[in-house]
Amino acid sequence: MPNIELLEKSMPVAPIRIAALGCRELAEEVDRKLVKFRNELVERKQLSVIPQGYSEKSFIVECECPRFGTGEGKGYIKESVRGTDLYIMVDVTNYSESYTVCGHENHMSPDNHFQDLKRIISAATGKAHRINVIMPFLYEGRQHRRTKRESLDCALALKELSDMGVSNIITFDAHDPRVQNSIPLNGFDNFFPTYQFLKALIKSVPDLRVDNDHLMIISPDEGAMSRAVYFSNILGVDMGMFYKRRDYSTIVNGKNPIVAHEFLGDSVEGKDVVVIDDMISSGGSMLDVAKQLKERNAKRVFVCTTYGLFTDGLDKFDEYYEKGWLDRVITTNLNYRIPELLERPYYVEANMSKYLASIIDIINHDVSVEKVRSSNEKIMSLMEKVNSR
Repeated sequence: MPNIELLEKSMPVAPIRIAALGCRELAEEVDRKLVKFRNELVERKQLSVIPQGYSEKSFIVECECPRFGTGEGKGYIKESVRGTDLYIMVDVTNYSESYTVCGHENHMSPDNHFQDLKRIISAATGKAHRINVIMPFLYEGRQHRRTKRESLDCALALKELSDMGVSNIITFDAHDPRVQNSIPLNGFDNFFPTYQFLKALIKSVPDLRVDNDHLMIISPDEGAMSRAVYFSNILGVDMGMFYKRRDYSTIVNGKNPIVAHEFLGDSVEGKDVVVIDDMISSGGSMLDVAKQLKERNAKRVFVCTTYGLFTDGLDKFDEYYEKGWLDRVITTNLNYRIPELLERPYYVEANMSKYLASIIDIINHDVSVEKVRSSNEKIMSLMEKVNSR
């Protein structure tokens, strides 16, 4: 277990409880890891007295948000959370869940999930010792800034959670983490799956050679630059970047359409390339980048994104894989993925459950998260194993 020396010198702030909204499978995985961590720590400490609620068979608390016939809902926690350190996990992208409005079935939208989150917070307020929200895909994170007469939805949502008494907000790979400036007096932790990406990639591609002659990191646009720079620096390889050339005389679906992806960087000929970004939405831009890289004679194209949303389905990805323009797509298990994706030969999962359990454990002990946040040592250790093969 990571950071065990740090945890054994500290005490938890309160017993942990985990409530899951739209992410039951992930919550159960995290729960199993957390139970294992706590049992290991109890054995290591050899405590004669174990703090109440410290080591349990499960930390999950049952909750639900039932609906009236009109579609109105309420939050209901089925057991006591008084005095607990409550972690509410929510996946706002899980459209597979549904509810009924006047006999009509509606799929859950991010707005619906956010409302349910507030309902469960409301049910726990005044009872839980502390309320923490784990929202891997940050609600309205893509509407993080305002241009002209636009709403500033992400900042409003964070402010609302803060006003409701949430102490910490935990997210992963926020589209723009500067949105935390809207709640300067609250905890806001933004984590990255860098190590998990590399681990999954190396496991799925055993012949991958991590050196400057055989590998290159690619940023698909300007927004992903910081991720690509970190990746390239930690691995000691070169980086390239695409930028989107748009037609500013036309507006399509509220945006200026992309005319072309222009490339800046050294030659990718004969090299494996890793394209790194925060999400695949429709996937159009990512696929265009992959095709251009293959046209520039890249050896293999690996795509790593934290969230695989695939809003336009998998047909295009299947086509690009069959044509050899795409070799692997790696995403985390932090958001809902359609079952068909898990069966695709090009898909690889970067499992985040152990990392998330570590984050919950260390925040519950009220100690610094920096050792959990920084993956440098683990990445360097992984690279040593790879280079010694």
